[in-house]
Amino acid sequence: METDVQREPDFDVDGFLARPLTARVATSGPTVRPTWFLWEQQAFWILTGPWAKLPGRVRADPALALVVDECDLATGVVRQAIARGEAELVPFDVPRGRRKLSRYLGSDESRWDPRFRHYLHAPDSGAIWLRLRPVSLTARDLSYSVRAPTGLTPP
Repeated sequence: METDVQREPDFDVDGFLARPLTARVATSGPTVRPTWFLWEQQAFWILTGPWAKLPGRVRADPALALVVDECDLATGVVRQAIARGEAELVPFDVPRGRRKLSRYLGSDESRWDPRFRHYLHAPDSGAIWLRLRPVSLTARDLSYSVRAPTGLTPP
């Protein structure tokens, strides 16, 4: 399948998705859940496993929608990326897991909560990847100018 990617001229989608933002994933049901993700190889990678309902929902119906966005009222920066497609559950690999967790938790694994280290290093953790290769990826920059309130004089 071809991927339908719409990009605004001054918006680096890959750079935006490389930031440690939170995605919201929607499955049939409907359900929506926040999640950390890794954007690699034109796919969203989400760490999941037996501790979550997500793998079962994907097995029952792999159709997903996912949104990553930011809204900064102080600067007027408003950007979003919306993806749709069918997810797959694929075996977990430690190098990708380390890249994903490091972007949110930092590179010093000794400072991570023990459950995150467990996902990486314990074969019995049951960790797997949910991979979404978007069939549709729409990115929009909806930013606006923020004006200082009128009538105020700087000190």
